[in-house]
Amino acid sequence: MNSRDPVSAKPSFKEQMLAAREEAIIQTVNRLLAEKGFDAMTVDEVAADVGIAKASLYKHFPSKEDLAAAAMARAMERACDFVAALPEDVAPRDKLKSVVRWTLEMQLAGQMPSLPSQNSSLRAALMGNVSYMDGLMRVSDQLGAWIESAQAQGTLNAALPPVAVLYTLFARACDPVVEFLKAGGQHSDEEIIGFVLSTCFDGLNSR
Repeated sequence: MNSRDPVSAKPSFKEQMLAAREEAIIQTVNRLLAEKGFDAMTVDEVAADVGIAKASLYKHFPSKEDLAAAAMARAMERACDFVAALPEDVAPRDKLKSVVRWTLEMQLAGQMPSLPSQNSSLRAALMGNVSYMDGLMRVSDQLGAWIESAQAQGTLNAALPPVAVLYTLFARACDPVVEFLKAGGQHSDEEIIGFVLSTCFDGLNSR
């Protein structure tokens, strides 16, 4: 291959530095979104935390919404990796529980971005982020298939529309119950995860 072939060419030092800065920005945004949420996070504090001028930050991400979308794309990428790594011989219902457990662990560890449910400009940024949308579709399709298999096996309520089950599981990634129980300081992280998994998969009826 000739030295100009894009496949064999290594990133220049400048490109490596830009990539490292972008990674630092995304990690900072992810942390701030988890700690404070989208509304309270500001572009100024992201720039200050990374140690760059706000003008430099805008060269990577032109808006606060684009910052959040990039963090969500990274979170979705991690979710895709987790889902793909689950063993094939595990029962569908148990796979779903594993995914919910993972999202709860990420939330408790402060690694799950927290976004408002209603924000048209943020929604537009997410819809326009190809990486996020591709990841969302992959995760949705796989979880949907496991939900239908579990319903067919009788381990999930077959009377529920699969999409309703899917959105219920997605909602656990930003479940306020986790934050309330964590703030109360009366339960360990593992206990909190157990409570949420039980209410999600077993319901509230007495056994």
